[in-house]
Amino acid sequence: MLTRKVLIVDDNINMSSLLGDILEVFQCQSTQANDGEEALRFLKEEEYDLVITDMRMPKMSGLDLLRFVKDNYPKLPVVVISGFNLGPPQDAMVAEIADGFLSKPFKVEDIEKLLKKLLKIPT
Repeated sequence: MLTRKVLIVDDNINMSSLLGDILEVFQCQSTQANDGEEALRFLKEEEYDLVITDMRMPKMSGLDLLRFVKDNYPKLPVVVISGFNLGPPQDAMVAEIADGFLSKPFKVEDIEKLLKKLLKIPT
């Protein structure tokens, strides 16, 4: 039985699908949004236990989505994923307000650690 709901926000469909498959292993159900604007629509329609967002996306950056979620859903944990060095100002902001960070390529163990920390999933 899938118990936790995770919103994955990434314009790379392959990455979203892979992440969704990994989350299923840990009894998490995922919804996939292709960009920040679509993610905002999903957030208005449904409740989630966690948001995982890529940083670089069209229409709305992951940083803008992170800010929006923290302003409007302050208790909702947000994990940021990036394959790029963000630069000192963005790194500092992400470190200050995000609940976790995953560097691409990530490992299943990295996701498991975050899920244990943020969602208190059993081992």
